[in-house]
Amino acid sequence: MNLLSVSGSPHVHEKDSVKKIMYWVVIAMIPAMLVSFYMFGIGAVKITLASIIFCLLIEFLIQKFILKGPVSVMDGSAIVTGILLAFNVPSNLPLYMVFIGALSAIGIGKMTFGGLGKNIFNPALVGRVVLLISFPVEMTSWPKPIESARQLTDVVTGPTPLAILKEGVAKGESVSHVLSSNGIDNYLNFATGQMGGSVGEVSAIAILIGALIMLVRKVITWHIPVAYLGSAAIFSGILWMVNPEMYVDPMFHILTGGMMLGVFFMATDMVTSPMSKTGQIIFGVGCGVLTILIRVFGAYPEGVSFAILIMNAFVPLINNAFKPKRFGGV
Repeated sequence: MNLLSVSGSPHVHEKDSVKKIMYWVVIAMIPAMLVSFYMFGIGAVKITLASIIFCLLIEFLIQKFILKGPVSVMDGSAIVTGILLAFNVPSNLPLYMVFIGALSAIGIGKMTFGGLGKNIFNPALVGRVVLLISFPVEMTSWPKPIESARQLTDVVTGPTPLAILKEGVAKGESVSHVLSSNGIDNYLNFATGQMGGSVGEVSAIAILIGALIMLVRKVITWHIPVAYLGSAAIFSGILWMVNPEMYVDPMFHILTGGMMLGVFFMATDMVTSPMSKTGQIIFGVGCGVLTILIRVFGAYPEGVSFAILIMNAFVPLINNAFKPKRFGGV
């Protein structure tokens, strides 16, 4: 009589599944989504819904008619990509550009590699960078919060705090003068969403609420966020202490642009980040340092997307260098 049934690993299972994890990420993004709807009005709603629908449709068509395999479009990953893509573009972006971004995100960033779990780069960031390179004017025309939400037709646009700072410093103005003369020295406004920017990056408080949800549910761990924010703060802090009239303080970097969004919702992507805890810390440090390098010394005022994509490319090497010890190994 056969009393034992031997099967392949894994032998220990948890209640979590890919679908459950993805929908918890969706839930965690709701606070930032609601703030974006309030700040940017109907434009943010249209961009978000269009991005989600386009991502779902494109993934379904590719799986059904090109890969001709099982259709897993409702596992939540395409919805997450759609929301993150919407979070990374201005609320006045034409819908056909949103479609191009979704096609790039799903078609190039995800399905080209074989689908979820096989992609090297964060799909939403691939879509954003394609749009930024292809449509630089439209991708850098930022609607002003509240003012734009009240407009039914014409949208009031303006530069982001990072763009204002970079332009002012390039002209030889001091950091303190740029901040005070342009009214971007109130950091509370940045935390609550009173600044121009992409749909989902404007409110640090809303993003932190979502991050707390993911941490409590153990969707993410502290390693990448702490390493990312810590390295960015230390590096920018050193520059600031060396010359405070040329370099802005760390809190400005953390609260403005896509730093908070990138730290908690894109750098922590389980597919495109390292598996080991040590690897995650190295990955986070690399993202933080590269972000500040690009912001301060690069041509773009923002550096989060490029920093994360660059570090995504190093993930296979990091995983190879920091493999977890095998059970029973020495």
